[in-house]
Amino acid sequence: MTISSHYDTFAGRPVREYAPSSPGPAGCVYRLTLGYDDWPTFPELLDRFLADHGGPTLTALVVGAWESDDMLESSAEIVEALIGAKDRMPNLTALFFGDITCEECEMSWIQHGDVSPLLPAFPKLEQFRIRGTTGLTFGKLSHPNLRWLAIESGGLSEDVLGEVWTADLPRLEHLELWLGDDGYGGIDTVDPLAPLLSGKLFPKVKQLGLRNSCIANAVAQAIVASPLLARLEVLDLSLGNVDDVGAEALLASPGVAKLRHLDLHHNYISDAMAERLQQLGVQVDLSDREEADEDDRYVTVSE
Repeated sequence: MTISSHYDTFAGRPVREYAPSSPGPAGCVYRLTLGYDDWPTFPELLDRFLADHGGPTLTALVVGAWESDDMLESSAEIVEALIGAKDRMPNLTALFFGDITCEECEMSWIQHGDVSPLLPAFPKLEQFRIRGTTGLTFGKLSHPNLRWLAIESGGLSEDVLGEVWTADLPRLEHLELWLGDDGYGGIDTVDPLAPLLSGKLFPKVKQLGLRNSCIANAVAQAIVASPLLARLEVLDLSLGNVDDVGAEALLASPGVAKLRHLDLHHNYISDAMAERLQQLGVQVDLSDREEADEDDRYVTVSE
């Protein structure tokens, strides 16, 4: 499966495609997409957008697809353009880098590179989401105000995970990692998650997503044994291949019963096990249940 549609909302607000001749509703978040027949470069598109909507009232932005050949090579031009325009959006608090569908570019094909200068350029940033991790590096990630970090990947590498574990994010409350498939560079054991599962990182995190994982059962078994679980309010293991094995581990954990929300949508859980999960006494999302042989169970996004 792949991502076939853009986000409808971001940072709690509706998203609208930016078009100079068609302004969106008040309060919307604009998505900047470089189409085939309009703007020749992303910097020119960004410049025109900021002439219309830049300034202190601009607090959220979504970056969509850029030039197709460049998406297969690097996002350096986009990073440079955003940083170069930082003074025209001094109050940016939410940035989604890469709201790109499979028709525009498969997730595993999106080439990023070094994005380490991007987050520090926006000191008021609280929410950052990025799609695609091929070639991605955060370097030494540090931000005093970031509360929400989401990394969408079809195969999240140990190298990127290691950069997350060493990040200095003292206010982080929401951490969302799409682990992906080991056939696309993702992890095939839970061992690389050990620093996170030790419970020693990110003491303010209350919402944890370990999503889109091809080892979802092992992730479920590891999280219920982790001291991190005791301070979570939301646990999101959706989009992966969790089945009754992982569900049994969740059911047996007293910590899971204390959650506010458990998200398992897109799963391979049986009817009987689903009924037991619904009796946990917490909000449980079991939608998009699939049926397949054990060897034919897939994550939502790999390629």
